[in-house]
Amino acid sequence: MQLELGIDTFGDVTRGPDGLLRSHAQVIRDTLAEGELADQVGLDYIGLGEHHRPDFAIASTEPILSAILARTAKIKAGTSVTVLSSDDPIRVFQRFATLDALAPGRAEITIGRGSFTESFPLFGFDLNDYEVLFSEKSQLLHLLATQEKVSFEGQTRPSLRNVTVYPRPETPLRIWRGVGGTPQSVVEAAAMQMDLMIAIIGGDSTRFRPHVDLFHRAHAQMGTKPGRIGVHSPGHIAETDEIAREEYYEGYARMHDAIGRSRGWPPFRREAYLSEIEHGSLYIGSPETVARKIARTVKALGLSRFTLKYSGGPQDPAHLRKTIELYGTKVRPLLAEMLA
Repeated sequence: MQLELGIDTFGDVTRGPDGLLRSHAQVIRDTLAEGELADQVGLDYIGLGEHHRPDFAIASTEPILSAILARTAKIKAGTSVTVLSSDDPIRVFQRFATLDALAPGRAEITIGRGSFTESFPLFGFDLNDYEVLFSEKSQLLHLLATQEKVSFEGQTRPSLRNVTVYPRPETPLRIWRGVGGTPQSVVEAAAMQMDLMIAIIGGDSTRFRPHVDLFHRAHAQMGTKPGRIGVHSPGHIAETDEIAREEYYEGYARMHDAIGRSRGWPPFRREAYLSEIEHGSLYIGSPETVARKIARTVKALGLSRFTLKYSGGPQDPAHLRKTIELYGTKVRPLLAEMLA
């Protein structure tokens, strides 16, 4: 199966040449331009992550996805992730069925719990229902995507009896299940016939091989065909390793420390940064360095897709555009040679 190369962004608020943070509106406009650039340089996918906090500009993914799909020719566009726990699976289905009508076969959904919880109080959900909300809503979205007539009973919404939701997509919607490190999530992805997207943001990617094996084993036991497997990891590309490391460090460290203050993390250190580049899951360096590291992960985990989270804190937007350009024009052909 041919490897798909994609990019991801949460609409991280960037910093302009004057050193000031750019507005959320400008970051959203920049994201649209970045999606167009990704299509022009031959990338296969762009994913937009939903967040509800000041350091990320993207809270509503579908309007931006619609604009990207309207202005591009080939690239697939979807979420990374849709925080399904605080959304309505029926509305998610309708929104993406509509996107699929506008760009057949190019709109995708990745569902997940998300790593932040701001959406729960914002939309009136109780964090004590964290698990049951995601479990039930995932099941309902699965039914909507695989059956025309849907019946459903649960704790979190009124029952449905033989309901058809419109509009109907012309082809089945492609749904990925975003997972971190929980084996149960891997098994649930297999049971619901969803593709598997593994978010690896730290440590050696090969440690996730047991999750891949579990995914295949679960399908074997159910007698079903495994879906595709992808990895999402952060990274940055420049002409040389040294330039890439220097360009990315300050913004990435700012983001890490801003999030870490609410989670009890120690201050981010350059030593940890360099170690993660050398031995972990930061894909930072020249095109050859990044291609070599991606190839290792693809071979170790048997991937169908690799997505690079090219935004990371208050970066220079020019550096983000350069990463996308080099990813498509340099990394892609190098990877093709390495994986041949």
